[in-house]
Amino acid sequence: MCGILGVVATTPVSQILYDGLQVLQHRGQDAAGIATEDEGRFHMHKGPGMVRDVFRTRNMRNLLGNWGIGHCRYPTAGSAHSAAEAQPFYVNSPFGLMLAHNGNLTNADQLKRDMFLQDLRHMNTNSDSEVLLNVLAHELQAASTKYQVDAETIFKAVAGLHRRVRGAYAVVAMIAGYGLLAFRDPFGIRPLVIGRNEAPGGTEYLLASESVALDTLGFKVLRDVEPGEAVLIDRQGNFVSRQCAERTLHAPCMFEYVYLARPDSLLDGISVYETRVKMGEYLADKIQHTMPHLAIDSVIPIPDSSRHAAMELAAKLGLPYREGFVKNRYIGRTFIMPGQATRRKSVRQKLNAIAQEFRGKNVLLVDDSIVRGTTSKEIIQMAREAGAKKVYFASASPPVRYPNVYGIDMPTRSELIAAFRSDEEICREIGADALVYQDLEALKAAVRSVNPAITQFDTSCFDGQYITGDVSTDYLASIEQARGKPAHSVPEDAEGQLDLNLVSADD
Repeated sequence: MCGILGVVATTPVSQILYDGLQVLQHRGQDAAGIATEDEGRFHMHKGPGMVRDVFRTRNMRNLLGNWGIGHCRYPTAGSAHSAAEAQPFYVNSPFGLMLAHNGNLTNADQLKRDMFLQDLRHMNTNSDSEVLLNVLAHELQAASTKYQVDAETIFKAVAGLHRRVRGAYAVVAMIAGYGLLAFRDPFGIRPLVIGRNEAPGGTEYLLASESVALDTLGFKVLRDVEPGEAVLIDRQGNFVSRQCAERTLHAPCMFEYVYLARPDSLLDGISVYETRVKMGEYLADKIQHTMPHLAIDSVIPIPDSSRHAAMELAAKLGLPYREGFVKNRYIGRTFIMPGQATRRKSVRQKLNAIAQEFRGKNVLLVDDSIVRGTTSKEIIQMAREAGAKKVYFASASPPVRYPNVYGIDMPTRSELIAAFRSDEEICREIGADALVYQDLEALKAAVRSVNPAITQFDTSCFDGQYITGDVSTDYLASIEQARGKPAHSVPEDAEGQLDLNLVSADD
């Protein structure tokens, strides 16, 4: 899970990209980067940390040009906290390319070997995004005639990339001397939305991981990039698109709706807010049918992503809804923090209980999901320390039993509390008096009810069925084995950041 942006405007875009990354900050807190183009020269600044910490006024002044891309990183492959693995990535051959990627490639190791042995390309990092960039560069070179680039060449290159690459990828890329390219994998696992704005100087386009970035920047949602589709916008704002994949299946990631995306976003025509309300409705039905004996005094959400499900659940059950935890908004999202110890410590810093809502009461806590169990266990203990008599726990999604290999940090079953435990064992492990999970079919129905046109989803972390069809037990074992190995990095400056002005291949 990362946040990506691509914009072609009539005025300088550095501020647009910065503001857009701020809005997408929830999608990645590990690193951020912006690249722009002006008069044939790429300008880039990137580094580890939050968006507000990576960019200073001096950096922004150097990001010249009316088109560019941005990225905020959440590490799933490669190493965390390295400027070398912050995006965008750059290669100067064949035309000069910048690329930012959201997702994860499942055949990155094989591609890396092919790049070295056959395509004679070298990787500087362990990031699969750099692999993706080099595949695109190679396919552009193979498709071009005398190193000339046009729309036909670019679409042919993306088609070649689709044939070689496996996994999840939503991509924005800059092609020196031509314009902005965006494309999505043939399954549409990771989101990518197109927006348009009619400015005094002409039509402007913005592509983003979530529609909320378009809303806040004054762009109107045009549509989603289709699975397997490539979108090309030249520097004059001319827009053209083409389906580049031989076969497609629209199956967006279910976890986007459960947790990752902001509730005010639309992804693939589906309101995230409405899906979470529906999740609460379906979860209330299950509690009514399976646990009618529970004497619940109030329903309390774990802020923030479970709030809408909890409100609907309380309303459906006719129970008081209460805010029992106050969130420190200056602490990041604990699920996407690297390291179990860091997450455990951050829970107490992030949330504080309002004792009056717990003292002497039987409370039903509602969360969006239970992944590693660290947060759930700490929160239940906080509720007991605040005086709760009974603490029941409800998850708006099913048990997370399998690794997610498409861009979410659930890489090994050993880290997942539900991987080898029954619901009763999980209940004891997190210290709850009762535990209820959403059923998978109910979760699918909740999301599908908002947009019936989307009939399939990637639900691999719940059921172990990987939508791309190429994830083997050997592959999962290799991830488990590689987990925690240090990644190679290149030298950084004193601040751990990279600030580059790059001459394009046309110069």
